[in-house]
Amino acid sequence: MGYHHVDVGEVDPTPDRPSVQRSISDAVGLENAAVNRYEVAPGEAIPLAYHYHDHQEEVFYVLSGTLAVETPEGTYEVGADEAFVVEPDSPQRAHVPESADEAAVALVIGAPAVDDVHAYDPEEADE
Repeated sequence: MGYHHVDVGEVDPTPDRPSVQRSISDAVGLENAAVNRYEVAPGEAIPLAYHYHDHQEEVFYVLSGTLAVETPEGTYEVGADEAFVVEPDSPQRAHVPESADEAAVALVIGAPAVDDVHAYDPEEADE
């Protein structure tokens, strides 16, 4: 058996990200799920690019503020204590618009923990 008690505020941010990402799964060595806490200021995004996953499901649980999730179907506004679920092969880009009054904090869980991400270009999809 194994247990981990983590003070997420003491987890070092992942370098080279568009917002503050603290990887809980990396801190404790999880192999089956990617668990990250994001602090997203106005004008910042969670992912490196608009993207989709082949196999990974993602859940964005907003702890505070409002997260905008852009999809080919439109942009969803996800507020505090709300969750947004993304199934495999579903393009998305989560961000906080520059016009927002406050930052957002979100817990994002992806499973399985695989590197199956692909960039998505909405202009190419329209062609």
